[in-house]
Order: sequence, then C-alpha cells, then structure tokens
Amino acid sequence: MWNYEKRLQFPVNIKEPNAKLAQVIISQYGGPDGEMGASMRYLSQRYSMPYKEVAGLLTDIGTEELGHLEMVATIVHQLTRNLSMEEIEKSGFANYYVDHTIGVWPQAAGGVPFNACEFQVKGDIITDLHEDMAAEQKARSTYDNILRLIKDPDICEPIKFLRAREVVHYQRFGEALRITQDHLNSKNFYAFNPGFDRCESCDN
Repeated sequence: MWNYEKRLQFPVNIKEPNAKLAQVIISQYGGPDGEMGASMRYLSQRYSMPYKEVAGLLTDIGTEELGHLEMVATIVHQLTRNLSMEEIEKSGFANYYVDHTIGVWPQAAGGVPFNACEFQVKGDIITDLHEDMAAEQKARSTYDNILRLIKDPDICEPIKFLRAREVVHYQRFGEALRITQDHLNSKNFYAFNPGFDRCESCDN
C-alpha cells in the first residue's frame, strides 16, 4: 500500500489569517474541480483499466491528489485559525462558521457541498482518460483564477506548486492515452468496451 510521510508535499506557512481568501481557496478542497474529486476519480477509475502501467499511473496520481487535498486543507485551516468573532462577521465567514465553526469541510467557493457527482467513472477506458485530461485542465483554470485574486506570497507559492502539478498530470494522462491507444486493436478494444456496437466493415 502507501507509506505516509508526515509532511506536506510543499510547505504551507501562512502568517496572516484571512477568511475571505479561505472561502475562495476551499473550492479546491471540495469544489467541482477540486482535489477531493480528483483523488476519488483516479482511484476509482483504476479498477476498470486493463493495462497495468496505466492503472499504476491512476493510482500514483490519485494518491498524489490526496496529498494536494491535504495542502489545500492546510491553507484553509491556516487562513481561518485564531479568528475573532468580529473578523468572522466582517469577512462574510459567518454562514460557514454557523455550520462548521472553523473546521475544514468540503464545499465549493459558492457554498455547494461536495458530492460524488463532482467526478466521473465511466468504465470506458478512452472516455475516462479524456475525462482525466479535462479535469486537470479545469483544475489548472481554477488555480489560475485563485492566483488572479490573491497576491500574498505565502499563499501564492503553494498554489503555484499545485497549479504546476495539474499541468504535469495533464501531460501524463496524455501519455497514458497514447499507451492505451497503442494497446487497443479492434479485437481487444471491443473485449474491454462491450458497450460499443462492433462495426464489421471497420475491422480491416
């Protein structure tokens, strides 16, 4: 299984709390393109991936996304710890506070709770890999949006690291798609994708 190192993949040391920024960043914890959905997507998809090297990649990236989830949770925690009630009220954090105090809870920036609809597992190996590539680009876009809103280097540096990993993951899923397409010929494609109707005239 996994060996857990009790340190973050990239250090997070935020000096000044800011609940307004926490409400933005929390979207990458439990939002539609966040790290929770990413980890669940890849760690679930690996079971229907017939090629060991690609299943291993899904496991590797899915596990890394759990580390990214830990980083985002740490950022949100450090931005909300030791807040006074006055700061909570002024920052617009009161609604969240009523339900969760300052606990880290998965939701989008708009307040929508995380649910399993945030990620897809189709069981079709080509579809799933295209989903994964799109998911990495959507996460990259979200981090771009966060970086447009935030200037504090203590926050920006770990966010930049996370954004860079989305780009790497996109590239690795592109490689996985090429590996998968190389494996697939007409015979084993339909064996692993029984939902497709075989086109006899295409079997040359």
